[in-house]
Amino acid sequence: YTGSAVKGAAGRELSVLTAGGQRLGRTRVASSAAMEQCACVERELEKVLHRFVMYGHLSEESLDELLRYVCELRGQLVTFGVQDADLSVLSQSMAQCCKNIKDTVQMLASRHKDIHGSVSKVGKAIDRNFDAEVSAVVAETVWDSQDRQKFLSESIVEHLYRQGMLSVAEDLCQESGVVIDMSLKQPFLELNRILEALRMQDLRPALEWAVANRQRLLDLNSTLEFKLHRLYFISLLNGGMGNQLEALQYARHFQPFAAQHQRDIQILMGSLVYLRHGIENSPYRSLLETNQWAEICNIFTRDACALLGLSVESPLSVSFASGCMALPVLMNIKQVIEQRQCSGVWTHKDELPIEIDLGKKCWYHSVFACPILRQQTSESNPPMKLICGHVISRDALNKLTNAGKLKCPYCPMEQNPSDAKQIFF
Repeated sequence: YTGSAVKGAAGRELSVLTAGGQRLGRTRVASSAAMEQCACVERELEKVLHRFVMYGHLSEESLDELLRYVCELRGQLVTFGVQDADLSVLSQSMAQCCKNIKDTVQMLASRHKDIHGSVSKVGKAIDRNFDAEVSAVVAETVWDSQDRQKFLSESIVEHLYRQGMLSVAEDLCQESGVVIDMSLKQPFLELNRILEALRMQDLRPALEWAVANRQRLLDLNSTLEFKLHRLYFISLLNGGMGNQLEALQYARHFQPFAAQHQRDIQILMGSLVYLRHGIENSPYRSLLETNQWAEICNIFTRDACALLGLSVESPLSVSFASGCMALPVLMNIKQVIEQRQCSGVWTHKDELPIEIDLGKKCWYHSVFACPILRQQTSESNPPMKLICGHVISRDALNKLTNAGKLKCPYCPMEQNPSDAKQIFF
């Protein structure tokens, strides 16, 4: 970078990103404002729900009262009959009845209009507190390719299978033309069947699956099978003295796990002493905590997905959550770029103008940033290891090469650029 024009352009771009970074530095402060915006919409929504409930009660009471009045009038007519002398009275009664019906209907219609006004306020609150226009940070051609549309449909179908919504997934496959092989579908069917049984506190399907996959689970250092046996033993303890003999016999299942879970097994066996007086009244009452069922569901999902080579969370849910976290930051950066009129900073390609921290939960692989160019490496710009052991990106290597020689930027060793080797993390 020797030209003043290039330096000026680089300086302007740097100032834009610096301003964006400063603005992002206020994101933490702005998060409380975002929560207040959500609370504002929630308050309007609660008002609508409250009015719906009150309108329902009022409608029932008004219609019940009107129905009683009409029934009483009908009963009087049936009892006393219609005589010529009573026609004037009858006319007044019928006129009053019609007036009551008309007034009730008008009153309910008026209250219903008020609810429409409250519903519209929710929409206005959303428009006032949130920016609905997000197309500025989305590439227009992102879904033009048929392959990308297919990948999206397959991701949605896989997510539906993971959630146990099998019929919805089948309908989507038929309408979108996506063909899912049965071999890919079957593991999700079995996983959901076992999870549904666990939610019903039925351990037998999960135990059968764990025993059938024992060796593979041991290779993962999984504690799933032991915790399933432990939970079944605790369920026997809940039965009181009537299950004492069965619990003692079932304790034989703990033998293969004695070396790794000796302390847990000792606690389980010690609880048998208090079985006569009730485990809930003993020092072992923590064994009866209900959160163990949610924990065993999470452990089973994690280990089953690991055996199937799948992530615990579906790619669709992870992508959606990441987008929700990144969207406000991207909107802020886009606004800064437009204000400074620097349209070339962000090209909507395979990179973002700034780094967005999604938290450790979204770390799935190692990341290397070139210490020279301060850019994250990619498939087109991979990390390269020099003979001296230092690592830089391929772009940095090409920029530092002069007359077929490369001098390491960290040590004085001169070397041939072709001797550098690509590193795979």
